[in-house]
Amino acid sequence: MADRQAAVIGSGFGGLAAACRLAALGVKTTLFEARDKPGGRAYVYTDQGFTFDAGPTVITAPECLQEVFTAGGKRLSDYVQLLPVSPFYRLVWPDGVQFDYVGDVTALEEQIRKISPRDLDGYRRFYDYTKRVYAKGYEELGATPFLRFWDMVKIAPHLAWLRADRSVYHTVSQFVKSKHLRQAFSFHTLLVGGNPYTTSSIYTLIHYLERKGGVWFPRGGTGALVRAFCKLFTDLGGELRLNEPVLHIDVKQNGTTKHLVTTNAGTKAFDLVVSNADVHHTYHRLYATSPDAVRMASRLERMEWSMSLMVLYFGTNVRYPDLAHHTILFGPRYKGLLDNIFRGNRVADDFSLYLHAPTVTDPSLAPPGGEAFYVLSPVPHLGRANIDWAEFGPVYADRILAALEQHLPGLRANIVTQRMFTPADFRDVLNAYHGSAFSLAPRLTQSAYFRPHNRDAGIPGLYLVGAGTHPGAGVPGVVNSAKTTIELIRRELGL
Repeated sequence: MADRQAAVIGSGFGGLAAACRLAALGVKTTLFEARDKPGGRAYVYTDQGFTFDAGPTVITAPECLQEVFTAGGKRLSDYVQLLPVSPFYRLVWPDGVQFDYVGDVTALEEQIRKISPRDLDGYRRFYDYTKRVYAKGYEELGATPFLRFWDMVKIAPHLAWLRADRSVYHTVSQFVKSKHLRQAFSFHTLLVGGNPYTTSSIYTLIHYLERKGGVWFPRGGTGALVRAFCKLFTDLGGELRLNEPVLHIDVKQNGTTKHLVTTNAGTKAFDLVVSNADVHHTYHRLYATSPDAVRMASRLERMEWSMSLMVLYFGTNVRYPDLAHHTILFGPRYKGLLDNIFRGNRVADDFSLYLHAPTVTDPSLAPPGGEAFYVLSPVPHLGRANIDWAEFGPVYADRILAALEQHLPGLRANIVTQRMFTPADFRDVLNAYHGSAFSLAPRLTQSAYFRPHNRDAGIPGLYLVGAGTHPGAGVPGVVNSAKTTIELIRRELGL
């Protein structure tokens, strides 16, 4: 297989996992990354002794990470240490209600009992339901490539049995009546770019996935996990090229198919390409000379895209007591705010926030006596809300920090470093269509067969990994997309 040449474009978790698996098969693999550091959305910023993970911070399903290392004959634990996070999340509402979302069933049920004793039995039935959904939706279907419509037809009875046509929020509401608990068990879809009111109930499997495998954080930050994948890749003989954006790819067919990949360093021919770039960017820009790609890009532009994010990174010269690693600060509205985020054409005056405080688990990510944070607010993507984020961003950032001071007293006076990442940055830095943070929205009609396929049907030798293909966004989703895609390649190359 040393004669096979594969290019992987983009070093997000999907691209890294795919590159490692290809190298483990003996395929000569080159990984191209446009930025100066690997990671894609999992980029790392450092400043004044602070380390900020730019993107994914909730690590679940560690077994899917281990599988990548096992494929290369290695152990994940030899490359990076995963630390348990508890509570998984702390949920806080404006009326003072607080819910520590933990993995221990006794402690979790006690939290439920404090909020709504009558919902305890309903929660147990909900948990049993999510277990069944997990078994079918994650373990069985998560690694199915869905290349043909018949693949979708075959699972239709299972989807009907699971009531995949219902939304996550609707499904949760069948089991619990408390508005706080309905929000507590439905917000997870936001972590993969979905609206709880429109995302398929299949995504309730996230609850069981977390209960089963826990929530983790790499010692040294998410960037340490990126570095572990890069080390595995190079240990397996792969070549990582940083600061080398792919400009365009021409497909030549003369008995065999070659992909002529052009970067700022020149042009090289590859037998196959695995793209972890934004799926629209892949078709609209990289393969722009292909009629099949032009048609696919046009189709993608008619689909629904996930929301964007305003992300603010900041470090303080003080530490704050009684912090949780992950905190969800709900605003005064739930459905109304979600309507604004997913359907509106402006940024709402109120917001719900996710606050990440990694120094709770790993104090080394800040100087002694300091705290590292990032906070994100979901906002409409640029296709819905045409906002000048260069002007509006600093104003919105100050509103967010002012709101956080209710929970972190004196915050703004204690900040020593700060930066922001807006929807315009998602578009311009990450080539994300509409500045979408999670690619295509995870609706039932944009899932499985109806999502861009792991292998392109019209361009021989083009494969996809990442949030824009099956199974979707989130660290387990993109890592499993690589598993699905590389298994296709393995079978088709007879490896």
